[in-house]
Order: sequence, then C-alpha cells, then structure tokens
Amino acid sequence: MRATRRAARPRRRRTKRGCLLVLLLAIVAGCAAPISGILSAGALLTTGYDDEPDTGWAEGGSAADIPPTMLAAYKNASRLIGRHVPKCRGMAWPVLAGIAKVESNHAAGRTIANDGDIRPKILGVVLNGSGQGGSTTVFPDTDGGKWDGTADSERAVGPFQFLPSTWTSQGRDGNGDKERDPHNAFDAALGAAVYLCGRGRDLTQTSQLRSAIFQYNRSGSYVSHVSNWISQYRSAAKRSTTSVDLSGLSGKARKVLSAALSQRGAPYSWGGGGPRGRSLGHCCSPSGKSGARIRGFDCSGLTTYAFARVGITLPRIASAQASRGQRIPVSRGKRALRPGDLVFFGYAPRRDATIYHVGIYAGNGQMINAARPGTVVRLDAVDAMPGYAGGARLL
Repeated sequence: MRATRRAARPRRRRTKRGCLLVLLLAIVAGCAAPISGILSAGALLTTGYDDEPDTGWAEGGSAADIPPTMLAAYKNASRLIGRHVPKCRGMAWPVLAGIAKVESNHAAGRTIANDGDIRPKILGVVLNGSGQGGSTTVFPDTDGGKWDGTADSERAVGPFQFLPSTWTSQGRDGNGDKERDPHNAFDAALGAAVYLCGRGRDLTQTSQLRSAIFQYNRSGSYVSHVSNWISQYRSAAKRSTTSVDLSGLSGKARKVLSAALSQRGAPYSWGGGGPRGRSLGHCCSPSGKSGARIRGFDCSGLTTYAFARVGITLPRIASAQASRGQRIPVSRGKRALRPGDLVFFGYAPRRDATIYHVGIYAGNGQMINAARPGTVVRLDAVDAMPGYAGGARLL
C-alpha cells in the first residue's frame, strides 16, 4: 500500500494549491466546506483508547464534513468487517473516515450516487518514474487500464487511493452488487477496512491502530495526520445526541435555541436564509455541483434568523458575526461556551478573517448547525467540524 499512498499525495497537494481560491470564497460566503488537511486545534489520538470497547461507533454519531453516502459507506464497512476478517477488533467508522479525509477529503468535489458510485473518478498521478508527486519508481501496469485509465503504468484510484495491484487482493463488494469497484464508496471503504485489519489486528490498541495506519502509508507525519482526524471523528460520534434540554434556560437564550431548533430538517442552501426565515439559495457551495436553487439555510443564514427572534441583527457573513458581542477566544477552550453562544470555525483558528463557519451552541458539546451541501439543519457535536475558532456571547 506504500506505493498507493505515494500516488495519493500529489492530488492532495493540488487541493492545497487551490486553497487560496477556496479560502477567498469562504471569507466572502462565510459557510464554505472545510479544506482538506486543516485540523482542529489540539486534536490528538487520545490516551486511554486502549481501555475502551470496540462497540458503539458503528451506528452512532455523525460528522458534519462527511457527505451522507460516504458516512453510510464507512458505517457499512465497520458492520461487515467481521465477515471478512473475523479476528479484527475495533474497526469503527471514525478509523475509515480518518483515512478517507486525508486521502480524498471524502471524495470532495465529486458526485456520489446513492449506491456509492463516485463520478468523476478520483485518479492519482501516473507512476511512470517521471518524478511527479515525488515518486521516481516505475510501477508497471497490472489492470490494463481498467481502474486507473492507463495501460502504460499504475496510478492510485478511488476515495481511498488504492493501487490497482493492491485492489486485486484487498477489494471487496460492499454494496451487494457482486462487483468490486475502487471507485464505489461502499466497496472502497470495505476494502480499506480489510487492509487495515490485516490478519486480525486489535484496533482498540493504540499501538496496533498506529501500525495499521503506518502500513497504509509509511510516514510518521501521515500517521499523526490521520490519527488527528480519527480522534476528531471519535469525539463527534461519542458526543452526538438527538435532543436539547431547554428546561434550565430562560429569556433570550431559550428563544434563540427554540427558533434554531424549529428549523431542524431544513435543507442546506448556500446563501439561503435570513431574518425572516428560509429563502432561496444554491444547493451547493461556490466550489461546485449543479447550482440548482433550493429553499433553506446556510450556516450564517440560520444564525441570522435565530437571533432576529430576540431583536438582534447579525451581519450576513460568519466571519463578521465574530465581531459581535463578547468574544470567547480559543484559548479559553470549549468549556467556556454557554447555550445560545455563537461558535466559530476557521482555517487559522486565531485569525477571525479566516472563519468559514458558524453554529449556535446548544450545550453538552452540541451545536445547532447548517453544516454543508447535502445535509439539513441538525444537531452536531462541536467537535464534528475542524478548526474550532472560539465563540461569541450576545445574550
């Protein structure tokens, strides 16, 4: 799999070169999706993982930056892994999400069908010894171009960036269509789970989890990068709930939270929402998709609506909302948040100009959130999104 990872890195670097454009869009729009590779402040693979059971993650929890079909694929793989590697323990969806976040940003910019097919296909650079992507090794073709589109040599494919030669042994049918396709989210996720489990690793043990990640890409920085994301997704899964207790609140905080909660289920709409409620926006962020119109909210549209219910007028852009009220800096930690506070996320968490997202803190580590295209207004763990940038208290 080492060669596979080498093929994946050039594609991630291309994503980073495009970050300036995405960042500018984020500053203007205030609700762009997170950029791949930017970690939450202080996100680490926590100690004590060795003592935790390997149950409870396969179904529970969500993370705001994962497209629903990709998340379903990760959860499906964690359920099915016992059929393929019976001795494997601890294959939970956050492990697969951490790998896929680094490898393809969860197939960002692609269309993901309900059956898991991803189009356009995700293809790495051609590994023909040219030095592109830092690899000077020639990888002879093994699939006749079936998966990677070239019969001259190899390149990594799909959301988990398999080499065709690796896919031959590790690929699995994850969606029951009797095909094994690395460009299908369900198949690729199950194949990655099989590869990480090896002959039966215990991934509840920190050392074995790190060994599995290192096998995926023999790089210490890669292990740390993926481990950070796993920690973040684990936290999101464990802290996810479906309700908010307003019984202890009164006055404006209760009204703001009640207003935001009343919009649960409203579709994400980039540019949608305002003081009067839902409005027409675009189905997607500025970076792509069809541009179809849809009535709903984006992140700052939702906060603008909720705070208007108590007579507070907010700027329409998330980064501008950070200048209102009493700023709660990152240094105070998330425990400083109170129900009704705005909670922010940024590409550089201590620079308000880079804020790309805002939610409303609901207590117990949760926020009311219009997260991203393809989702609805919902409760998410604060830890579900990267780049925590503090909060603001207006009430």
